[in-house]
Amino acid sequence: MKALMYHYVRPERADLPYFRYLHVEDFVRQLDWLAENCGFASREGFERSVVTGEPVEGAVLTFDDGFSDHFEHVLPEFLKRGLWGIFYVPTGVYERAELLDVHRIHVLLGRHGGIAVLERLVELIDDDMLIDRDNAAFRTKTYRYQDNDEATNEVKRILNYYISYDHRAQVLGRLFAEMIGSEAEEFARFYMSAEHLRAMTEAGMVIGSHSVSHPVFSKLDVDDQWQEIDRSFGFLETALGHDIATFCYPYGGFHSFTDDTERLLVRRGCRYAFNVEPRDVEPSDLQNRPMALPRYDCNMFAHGQATMGLDRPSA
Repeated sequence: MKALMYHYVRPERADLPYFRYLHVEDFVRQLDWLAENCGFASREGFERSVVTGEPVEGAVLTFDDGFSDHFEHVLPEFLKRGLWGIFYVPTGVYERAELLDVHRIHVLLGRHGGIAVLERLVELIDDDMLIDRDNAAFRTKTYRYQDNDEATNEVKRILNYYISYDHRAQVLGRLFAEMIGSEAEEFARFYMSAEHLRAMTEAGMVIGSHSVSHPVFSKLDVDDQWQEIDRSFGFLETALGHDIATFCYPYGGFHSFTDDTERLLVRRGCRYAFNVEPRDVEPSDLQNRPMALPRYDCNMFAHGQATMGLDRPSA
């Protein structure tokens, strides 16, 4: 059984020339390729495998971050094909009505590119803010499966991993105000609404938790980890009217969460959670560590490579 991870699935946006996304036309091509080469696991078969510990054949498709892309472009294609998917939603966007910090970073990079953002970023930070810069795992195990330029990777490492969360919002707020302006228009079209989530559920999709604020869990103490898990599960259960059984780790990779995270998920009633580790799901994963199931990035399969507006023939 192969689990695949997707994020942005959309057509080109001219105002974000450096934004990396999977073009919806390539997404359709990849679905065709997957259908021909490995097929798709049914929802019933996958859920049975979680109980029995025996993987079923085929691909399980997962989508992170609760983007409006998933409702506008993924769901219609799934309905045409009779497919299902698991959609992981960070719930803080419904509490604050603001872009999450991780997505502010994407918009900044998408508008201006890594070099321009990095040049301004280094002017705004000092060494005291970068409390995790010497973490070897953060330096060497992040963004290994993304096709970014080095400036883009450095911006992401600084703002997602190295900087203290006490300083990140302030620095990002200043960057966003200077280089983008108001985020209200961007926010309005960025995420699925609560009504969209309910419609997805009614259409046979699975909704899971992706935390509240999309933090690196290994940077948090146990109490803060629990708040991120419990609040996100609680919000989704209230919004959807049923228990939430699944979670995926923001950023992913074993450096991004701890043994405590897995224990807290079990305590909250989570039945399975996805990590980012590019290999098939084996019986030992389901039987021995269901809170860290492996997933491939979609870019590791035909037609799944991210593109930028600058790369498209029409640009």
